Amino acid sequence: LKNAQSNLQTDWTKLSFERSVDLKDSGIITSVCDGIATVSNLSGVYAGEIVTLNNNVSGMAFNLRKRSVGIVLFGNDRLVKQGQRVSRSHKIVSILVGFSLLGRIIDCLGNTIDGWTKENENKYLKEAYVDVKAPGIISRHSVHEPVQTGLLSVDSLVPIGRGQRELIIGDRQTGKTAIAIDSIINQRLFANDKEKCLYCVYVAIGQKRSTVAQIAERLEKEGALGFTTIVVASASDPASLQFLAPYAGCAVGEFFRDNYGHALIIYDDLSKQAVAYRQMSLLL
Repeated sequence: LKNAQSNLQTDWTKLSFERSVDLKDSGIITSVCDGIATVSNLSGVYAGEIVTLNNNVSGMAFNLRKRSVGIVLFGNDRLVKQGQRVSRSHKIVSILVGFSLLGRIIDCLGNTIDGWTKENENKYLKEAYVDVKAPGIISRHSVHEPVQTGLLSVDSLVPIGRGQRELIIGDRQTGKTAIAIDSIINQRLFANDKEKCLYCVYVAIGQKRSTVAQIAERLEKEGALGFTTIVVASASDPASLQFLAPYAGCAVGEFFRDNYGHALIIYDDLSKQAVAYRQMSLLL
């Protein structure tokens, strides 16, 4: 019995306890409404940081106030309840980019939604922030190369140069998307030339998924899907994802720019992104 008691004795001087608690890494949801969650006691969060809620729902810290933080949810707000705890991830919103995304359909968080998987493809991807500062005018190269859209009226009268941006404006059913898709298809003529090749990124914002599927089917039929990445934030997705889609598509295009390539990115269309941004701002 004495031997057993001696074995049970613990040297308390050798044990150490962590007494400090970091209260800045978690907060409490005070209200949830229309895809917006208000969180208190989350004073250390960064703007644009990913936060994790219950039921595998994530969000982004968007509106930083003195005593509360406005979180825009990326998932179903019905799974989030008042009083639940929110934890920080210490990561700014980012997606995985790389050449292996060519021919793929992804959402604005970088998840593939085309149903096609490729083994060990993540090792060829790298993480990139979706919202970075654009390079200044001094560091940019002057516009001296054209973009061949394949449309004679555009290429001859109002040619578009690499490094420029162009607005396609018109009424409904006048062929705005057709011009953009034809410009992507025309790049197959230069697919084998690295100097003239344009990697294309098509960002679909607020469109039906059936419409996106038809566009992807046509690009595949014309042989243009192999050098194209489609970023989708459909009409059924929350306003936060529709707001984030152009930034995610731009991050994909910037990868090609930084790896000695050329990129053509098409936003179809930014008016729906503006509506989503207005909805988020008013709710916040």
